[in-house]
Amino acid sequence: MNGTSFQQDIRYWLRQGNTVNHLLFWNIVIFLAFNIVRLIDTITHSGIFAWTYDQFALHSSITVFITKPWGLFTYMFSHVGVLHILFNMLNLFWFGNIFREMLGNQRVLPVYLMGGIAGGLAYLLSYYILFQHSDGLMLGASASVMCILVAAATQVPDYEIGLMFIGSIRLKWLAMALVIIGIITMFDGNFGGVIAHLGGASFGFAYIKLLQNGTDLAQPLIWLFNTRERRAAKPVVKKFKPKKSPLKIVKKADENTQSRLDQLLDKINEKGYQSLSAEEKAWLEKVSKEN
Repeated sequence: MNGTSFQQDIRYWLRQGNTVNHLLFWNIVIFLAFNIVRLIDTITHSGIFAWTYDQFALHSSITVFITKPWGLFTYMFSHVGVLHILFNMLNLFWFGNIFREMLGNQRVLPVYLMGGIAGGLAYLLSYYILFQHSDGLMLGASASVMCILVAAATQVPDYEIGLMFIGSIRLKWLAMALVIIGIITMFDGNFGGVIAHLGGASFGFAYIKLLQNGTDLAQPLIWLFNTRERRAAKPVVKKFKPKKSPLKIVKKADENTQSRLDQLLDKINEKGYQSLSAEEKAWLEKVSKEN
């Protein structure tokens, strides 16, 4: 496959209108950029990788987070490890498309972002309560992906998917298994990451339950991201050429009616009613009924 064909395939893939594809694309691009920076740092020993990691990561220390609040958004698009991004992107592809099919493409990005934010806030809160004087750094889309997974499982719990070596399994059991595995591995050195996973999962569950009761927490972001809806909702002021006022048209029509009525009355007064033509008599009768 040549470079031109590859670029055309990527463009076609992104033009399908599938937000899951766009999320996969940007996660992969940032992953590649991170590792290019790491390679440069390995060669030059400039420390640029540590600086980049520090800028994109979510800091658990509140005092550091206040100086770098953008980490609450950038962390959910950033990976360094191959297995980390592979696992997250496979889950995003599988369960993101189930979510998209059941709940619509317009909700994918808002729920991904809100799940990531919920996971990030859970991470910050847990470290503030338990490890106030430490500053951990977190990267990865796991909280966002877990949110998408649990949201899909809550919406369609009996949806069956096929897994290698296992066979068909209902989505609710798979989601439950991943949550339990997360809880079990909490004490294996990834406490903050697992807390973020559980925060994203909890938000995904709560989002669907509220949505089923008529409250869509994603609606403000849907409105924000959907430019067509914004154009439709925003009043459009159009320049137009001055036209005749309807009031003036009515007024002119009334003046014409009165003028003709006066002419016919004068004719009757001078020559009598029989002098009117059939059309004039019909018109006069019509005007008298309207008045």
